[in-house]
This record gives sequence, C-alpha cells and structure tokens, in this order.
Amino acid sequence: MTTSVRPVIVGAGPAGIRAAQTLVAQGLRPVVIDEAPRWGGQIYRQPPAHFERSKKTLYGFEAGRADAVHSAMAQLLRQVDYRPDTLAWNAEGGQLDLLHQAQTSTIAYSHLVVATGATDRVLPLPGWTTPGVFTLGGAQVALKFQGCAIGRRVVFLGTGPLLYLIAYQYTRAGADVAAVLDTAHLCDQLAALPALMAQPALLAKGMYYVGWLRAHGVPLHGGVRPLRIVGDTRVEALAWADKRGEHLLPCDAVGMGYALRSETQLADILGCRFQFDTLQRAWLPERDPAGRSSVAGVYLAGDGAGTMGADAAEWAGERAAWALLADAGRPAGATNATRIAALDARLARSTRFRAGLERAFPFPLQWAAQAPDELVVCRCEEVTAGELRQTATVTGATDINVVKAACRVGMGRCQGRMCAAAASEILAHCTGLPLPAVGRLRGQAPVKPIPFMVAQAAAAPHQGAPA
Repeated sequence: MTTSVRPVIVGAGPAGIRAAQTLVAQGLRPVVIDEAPRWGGQIYRQPPAHFERSKKTLYGFEAGRADAVHSAMAQLLRQVDYRPDTLAWNAEGGQLDLLHQAQTSTIAYSHLVVATGATDRVLPLPGWTTPGVFTLGGAQVALKFQGCAIGRRVVFLGTGPLLYLIAYQYTRAGADVAAVLDTAHLCDQLAALPALMAQPALLAKGMYYVGWLRAHGVPLHGGVRPLRIVGDTRVEALAWADKRGEHLLPCDAVGMGYALRSETQLADILGCRFQFDTLQRAWLPERDPAGRSSVAGVYLAGDGAGTMGADAAEWAGERAAWALLADAGRPAGATNATRIAALDARLARSTRFRAGLERAFPFPLQWAAQAPDELVVCRCEEVTAGELRQTATVTGATDINVVKAACRVGMGRCQGRMCAAAASEILAHCTGLPLPAVGRLRGQAPVKPIPFMVAQAAAAPHQGAPA
C-alpha cells in the first residue's frame, strides 16, 4: 500500500464490506469503522458470540446472503484495520473524529467511503412515547441481537416491505403478532407490479411473506389510518380506522415505521451537496452512478445515500471502491471493466425496482393534516405539532432551520434524526408549501449522542494551543 492512498470506510454492512473486499483485492489495506460490535450492518446484524441460533432461524431466506457477507468480512480481518464499537461522530479537515469505549481519537484519510446505512422513518401518533412502542428496526434488533420479542402480543404498523418481513420473522420465532396494519392500499401494490418485476426474485419473496402470514392466521389490514396508542404506563391497545370504521386492538407492544430514512448526517458534515429526491421524499447527498459525491475523495454507498436494499448495497459498495481505485490512479483492467459494467446494470435494475416499492408503499400524504396539535413530534425537546404550527404562524418562518431556532425542534440528543421528517411535513402543510421548499435540518456534530464528558473534552482547546 502506498502512503498516498489511505482509504477509510465508515460502516460494515453489505456496502462497507464489499467495498473493503474490493480494495483489499487490489492491494490496499482500508480502515473499517463499525459502530456495531460485529460486522453485518442492520440487515445482517450478528448476535453476540454466545448466541445459539442458526442463520436460517435469524435471517430466513436471506441466510445464504447473510452468511456470504459475514464470511467475506471474516476472511478480510487480517487484511483490514477493523474497528468495531466505534462511532465516527464528526469530520473535519480530512480526518474523522471517533469514539470507542468513551475515548476519542482521530483518523486521517485520503479517500473515504461513507456507508452509514439507514434507519426507520418515524411518523408519530398520539401515545407513541408510551413504553412498549418501538421502531420496526428496534423490534428487529431485539429479535436478532437479543433473541427476544418486544412484547407478548405485538402489532406492526406503518408501511413498506420491512413491515411484512419483521412480522414474518416474529411469527416464525413464536411471537404472537396480533395484526399487521399497513397504511398502503392493495390497489397501490397491484399498480406497482410492472416495476417490481424488475427484480422478480425479490418480488416473489415479498409475496411469500404476505402469503405465509395469511396462512398462519396473522390478520393483515391495508388502507388503515392509525389513531392513537392506548395506555398510561404501558401499551394496552392500538386504535385505528379504515373504511369500515374505528377499531381497538388489544396489544402490549407496537412496532412502527414508514419505510427507511438514509443516515446522511456524516455526508452533510463532510460538505456533500444535497438534492431533494422526489421518489424517496427526502434530501439525499448527490452522487454519480459510481458513488462519487460532490466532495473529491468522498464516496457514498448503500442505503446511507438512498435506500435501495441489501443486494443493491453490496453492488454499490463494490462500485464505489472501483471509483476510489480509479481516482487513486489504479484504473481497472479489462476483466474488472466487465465486472463494473455488470454492477452498473444491476444497480440500474435496482433503481426501477425501488420506484416500484415506492408506488406499492406510498408515503401517507394525509399524515400532517391529521396530526393533532397536542401530538409530540420531537420527543427530545417535547415539541408538539401545535407548537410547530404556532411558531410558523407567529414568526412567518418557512424554513425548517428557522423554526428549529425558534422552538428547538431537532435540537435534542438525536439531532433531528427521528423528528426531522415529521417536522418538515407539518411545516410544509401548515405553510402551504411543497416539501422541498421548507429545506432540511442541517447536519450537526455529533451525528449521534456521545457522552457529555467526551463532548466537553473534544470542544476544549488542544493542549498548548491558545484558549
């Protein structure tokens, strides 16, 4: 490895692992920063070493793919600088600020692959802060990493393919899934079939999950409108409505989510240029088909730059690595050029499939209009929908960052990661503006919560420097 090429990869999910594998094959030794204790990312999250459940039990149809990703990284461990349990919480001047076991450090890079993945997009409803309410991703972590369900009788609520996958995983694990409540309608899924045929194997898996759930007696309801979660100290029931009227469903836990939201905070801090993506209804960092961002030497791969799924994340991670190599003066030969062309073709098909998913599981556009004033939108700062509307009315603000300064929405521990999407939807609705016009909450360090003492030490002047 030459001293001029110092690649760092943030994320050890499918995208990060395939990027590392490609760089190692070309003679480089990348640093791989992994927030989790073991590689695999969210989709292929590994349980603790002592956990005794087979991959088939944990990952179902994806067991083979999960094993391939896990094995690929296991074979690389001696050829990469792997740093688990490490958070990249800031970036400045060609280096990352890291946190590992309450200790901070920095690492310089010449080229950086950002493969930070995605998390749940949350749309609150009354009672969502009640103990027993989890995101879909949180429910999946409990099952995969800890081998437990989030409750004895669980309702899964929201929309997106993850809704049915997790319900399937829970039911197979022996949990009592009271119902799956989808805000999308059957007609949405039927209309999306032509686009979903771009990846028939994935379509078949999704149809299998739905059919399996029905065959095993799990009630599936489409076209629903969530009303409220009932319970004071713990979830007791979920109230929802459809064209037949209102319903009250007893349960002791709720998993909720409306598709996924890309983790873009690090890309924002790095200075990457963003644009509004109408399909995903979100601001995403710009990248070319190879994964290059608007910042030289920074590459974006996987769901952190737009949610495309685990398979596409693997391809995008490898593709970004080839772009990095070309920019570092190590162009691909003829054999590798053929491989790159195949990756580009696969990613193009994934783009068509992704459009089909959005048609099948559309964003519930009526959510902001139906959100009551007393609904807590930002749980960190306890900002309600009514406060957001009042702030916009009194100040005349139409930019989400101005509203943030006035009422503290998005200023809490999560830095807007959980509430930004909902707050922007409410601001756009109450001002009558299209969603892109209200802007986006700018990324701030730390990208995720860090201990206060660590933040205080990081903010202090360096020893020997003028105060």
